[in-house]
Amino acid sequence: MSKTRIWIKSFRLRTLPLSLSGVILASMLAYANNVFSTQTCIYALLTTLFLQILSNLANDLGDSLKGTDNENRKGPQRAMQTGAISIKEMKLMILVFIILSMISGTLLIIYSFDSLTSTNSIYMLSIGALAIIAAIKYTLGKGAYGYHAMGDIFVYIFFGLASVVGTYFLHSAEIPADIFLPATSIGLLSVGVLNMNNIRDIENDKDCGKNTIPVILGEKKAKIYQYILICLSIISMLLYFFLSGGVKLYPFYIALIPIFFHLYKVKTSSRQELDKQLKLLSLSTLLLAVLSGLSAIL
Repeated sequence: MSKTRIWIKSFRLRTLPLSLSGVILASMLAYANNVFSTQTCIYALLTTLFLQILSNLANDLGDSLKGTDNENRKGPQRAMQTGAISIKEMKLMILVFIILSMISGTLLIIYSFDSLTSTNSIYMLSIGALAIIAAIKYTLGKGAYGYHAMGDIFVYIFFGLASVVGTYFLHSAEIPADIFLPATSIGLLSVGVLNMNNIRDIENDKDCGKNTIPVILGEKKAKIYQYILICLSIISMLLYFFLSGGVKLYPFYIALIPIFFHLYKVKTSSRQELDKQLKLLSLSTLLLAVLSGLSAIL
């Protein structure tokens, strides 16, 4: 396999639809409310992609250095695990995506607020800096929060609140109270994807001292936790549409079909089979985001 293909594989492209979901939904809601900006949408999507790839690379490095990526791990082999990429090379690529995230994020704020010194700009610059730190510190370093059952909280904050509320704020310079409901919906689905990943790797994570929620709860309770996450996500989005009034919900209902199928498969699948549910739930989250946005626009 060529070096280019190895790097592309290490970017973990299958995780990207999930990271884009919040930005897409917030942008479609902004369009529905006549506050949409094309440039804001484009730069928000780019920044999110760079941050997600940064997180994936840092995760690869962190788990490799801690010995969590080993022969007992159930998921696909990672680049550093196979020895195809060295520590030095990975650190350099992480630096590249930190810089790309900073450049794209800065341009995003400039196009949204016409300045880097306004109060709104400073708020968003601070959130951007925290997003970069969170992307790196999930598994990297002594205080890696992913090893202390904090991954779910951070995923909810950055994939849900920061992604949806932050993007809508960049479009409109406003934060309506009800925007937290779709943000919660996307955030909880994103936590669900992480939970599936952690259930799959529960035994190896436990052996390596990576204390995820499934390691603490056990597989059976972690699956119940998954049902709760998904159900609360659906309720949050339905409540948002109920408060909006006059929304045509049939696109949203279509998005529920693969999500309900996912819940059925969670109950019947073994841990090894759950890897397929990562992709299904990730794509289902993107579908929900697009069709929910479409319901708001129609």
